[in-house]
Amino acid sequence: MGSTSTVHRAPSSIHPNKVGLITHRRIAIATQSTKGNALVVGSTGITGGNLATHLVKNGWRVFGLARNPRNTPGIEPVAADLLDPTGLRTALAGLGITHTFISAWLRQDTEKENIRVNGAMVENLFAALESHPLKHAALVTGTKHYLGPFEAYGKIHVETPFREDTPRLPVENFYYNQEDILFAAAQRKNFTWSVHRSHTEIGFAVGNAMNMGVTLAVYATICRETGQPFIYPGSHFQWNSLTDVTDARLLAQQLEWAALTPAAHNQAFNTVNGDVFRWRWLWPQLAAYFGIESAPPPEPVAPLEPRMKDAAAIWEKIAAKYNLAEPNVNRLASWWHSDGDLSVPLEAINDMTKSRLLGFNNYQPTPNSFFDLFNQLRELRLIP
Repeated sequence: MGSTSTVHRAPSSIHPNKVGLITHRRIAIATQSTKGNALVVGSTGITGGNLATHLVKNGWRVFGLARNPRNTPGIEPVAADLLDPTGLRTALAGLGITHTFISAWLRQDTEKENIRVNGAMVENLFAALESHPLKHAALVTGTKHYLGPFEAYGKIHVETPFREDTPRLPVENFYYNQEDILFAAAQRKNFTWSVHRSHTEIGFAVGNAMNMGVTLAVYATICRETGQPFIYPGSHFQWNSLTDVTDARLLAQQLEWAALTPAAHNQAFNTVNGDVFRWRWLWPQLAAYFGIESAPPPEPVAPLEPRMKDAAAIWEKIAAKYNLAEPNVNRLASWWHSDGDLSVPLEAINDMTKSRLLGFNNYQPTPNSFFDLFNQLRELRLIP
């Protein structure tokens, strides 16, 4: 994992609030754990939260950066805004960051704005880490690398399964811009990098804009409490097509593996569970968990966003009835994002050969990803 590895550039492509109080204990120069001092950027999200917990268990010193970080055992919170360069540099001063894992983004109205804002976040981060002993930086993107941004989602055919050497699409994509910023910083500062392209991510998080697992748990609960069938809200095409997903815990494992494995340095990797499935097979299993009736997509299809316009009031009643910990349904469900994932007009399967050949052989059965999450949500009284 030495810092002398050659940086391999990806193919070329078409190609900025105030910081909160720093709540962790500050020391002049941070001590370093056996594996390193890890900065998890976006530590309250699905990826960042699961990664930070995983790294703590494995002996890292972990700093969790977010605008409003949570107090989580073992994770030292850093309150900072990635769009405030001065405040960001101050928040990170003296921490001695050796590894950074970037899993934060801000959704904008257009892809051009996504590029400007999310690119500035990564630029500001590397500028703030300029004086740190950085050895490796990992960037989490996703399957929209192959499918295109929301504005062009699935409109350009790409052969499946998706492979990491697939050329970039001839459209604007903030993932490409973030990659280029990463490559340039690595070349300039002589640290190694990895890029991780996850598919739909299943894992625990609250207040996340892309959260299918929790969204479906909330949807199923509403169906059960109101006596409605659990109707698949996506397209007929996606109902019948092969697809895959990414367990956030497996992504955390791959992120650590790539940071510590020299052969994995300066590489981009797909990150999915390793199995494939059709929603018509999995959907009845999800319904059975909640004891409700499943139903295929109707004609015309019935997306969640318009159907859930009264969900806030319904969820408040459910939360009161069962004394749930979160009465605000908008902190749990992201109807629009789940609608998009369940209606992709192309087959979406990701090839894992590259990381397998380099030694990452971890595997996760997809039904268990959902059931483990549902059990956790029940234990935390987020669903009844």
